Amino acid sequence: MTVRKVKSVWNGTLKQGAGKMDITGYSGPFTFASRFENGKGTNPEELVGAAHSGCYSMFLSALISGEGLTPESIETEASVTLGELDGGPAITNIKLDCTVKCEGLAQDKFEELAAAAKAKCPISRLYAGGTATIELDAKLV
Repeated sequence: MTVRKVKSVWNGTLKQGAGKMDITGYSGPFTFASRFENGKGTNPEELVGAAHSGCYSMFLSALISGEGLTPESIETEASVTLGELDGGPAITNIKLDCTVKCEGLAQDKFEELAAAAKAKCPISRLYAGGTATIELDAKLV
């Protein structure tokens, strides 16, 4: 299997400091404000959401393709909640909202495949048994 690397650097205190994340194809800032308020830049939770929505969409595509069908589109939005657990910050919920266009895919088969992708995509497995609940609202259109 492949190994992917990203790099983050943080300078200064939590509130006054700033950081930079370097990911293939992206290099950008993150700050206290971009994480806990509405400041410019990204934050770890957005990146978790990007990873989860991308992973889920790809895995669902693989499952649908395994049925001999070709999805026209799979659009997944992840909402990642940063809450508090045991006196510290924790990702407490990830909600995946997914819309699929796929001719020939029956509703019952879609529901089965959507649930399987939620349970078995690598990012979902990463969070299995952890502090976050993972919700799914999947629609076949």
